[in-house]
Amino acid sequence: MARTRKSPQHGAPISFEDTAVAFKDKSDAELLFAHLLFWMMSKPRLVKVCSQAAKLALAWGLPVKRLIKATIFRQFCGGENRAEYSVKIERLAKAQIGTILDYAVEGSTSEADFDATANQLITLIAEAAANPHIPCTCLKMTAIGAQTLFEKVTIGKSLSAAETAAWQAIQERLEKICRASRNAAKPIYIDAEESWIQGAVDDLVESAMSRYNRERAIVFTTLQLYRHDRIGYLRQLIARAHQGSYRLGVKIVRGAYMEKERERARHLGYPSPINDNKSETDHHYNQAIQIILDQIDTVELCAGTHNEQSCRLLTRLMAEKELPTSHPHIYFAQLFGMSDHISYRLGQAGYNVTKYLPFGPVEDTLPYLLRRAEENTAIAGQMGQELQMIITERKRRRTTGTVALEGRLGLWGEN
Repeated sequence: MARTRKSPQHGAPISFEDTAVAFKDKSDAELLFAHLLFWMMSKPRLVKVCSQAAKLALAWGLPVKRLIKATIFRQFCGGENRAEYSVKIERLAKAQIGTILDYAVEGSTSEADFDATANQLITLIAEAAANPHIPCTCLKMTAIGAQTLFEKVTIGKSLSAAETAAWQAIQERLEKICRASRNAAKPIYIDAEESWIQGAVDDLVESAMSRYNRERAIVFTTLQLYRHDRIGYLRQLIARAHQGSYRLGVKIVRGAYMEKERERARHLGYPSPINDNKSETDHHYNQAIQIILDQIDTVELCAGTHNEQSCRLLTRLMAEKELPTSHPHIYFAQLFGMSDHISYRLGQAGYNVTKYLPFGPVEDTLPYLLRRAEENTAIAGQMGQELQMIITERKRRRTTGTVALEGRLGLWGEN
């Protein structure tokens, strides 16, 4: 999975300020498009209104699919099918960035839909096996089983006969997916979910890791470090991996459901599982990096983050421990369409870096896209930072006279 490249000098700081590197693959027209989109996404009220309008328009059958595909879908998704997303994979590969294909269809409720999603993922795993630019795949557990069922299992409610059969079907789907991943020798990152269903997810993933991670980490769990209990859980996972003599695969993120978590806790009257403020979450995230780096022979890490400070910390610790930039146990990951100044710089410096590349039919990926837009507006400074990097690069090109001919001739550049 790792690539052999020359490591930068140990201890040399890495800078994410070079916008020429970050946006070298984007035409002037594409930068203008991103400028307008991130400007809109920096306005929470505008995002909320547009999100509701998009949902209603699709529900009423209005012809808005082309508009959605030409705007938010284009920025954050790879396409609707293999022909479309393959172009993005190749483009990222030229910048030494791998791709994590994410079949971003959400909201399924039927057993037939869950089976179809599992089969789709197995097809993606086979594609990853044949493509060195796809180092791993990912899975959202509620894409292969009902969220209500995960909640009942998490809180220990008894299941009906039909629910027991459905729960067994979830385990069988996961088993097929993990087996395919092992046979393909490509890891699978299993996403974190809301706290009230995460317990059942954790149990399934831990069981799978104990079976499939004997020689290397094939199955990865995901820890959301905005939860104040996850550092303790990480230490437990490491201890159990040592005891069971298997590799631990961990993807760490800050978290994706903050407002929903806090609102549910207020509504139902229980203590919120979320840290009181962002600085605590940042501390927990960086603490997790340090814990994992101290156990790097046992633990394999994917650092999913758009935070420059955390990326610098990880690169510094790697240098201090004299670990090569292409160490096979350490990957960085960002979302497609965001934080290119981080991804492209890490790729240029020889680190293992990937982009999450969602794909699927526009109407089926809309829940993912709207959630992503709403989450990002809630992250203090995220949209502002993305926008400022784009503005800086556009100014640089005008100042240096490197405005590309393709940007003046094409309306939006690549489709």
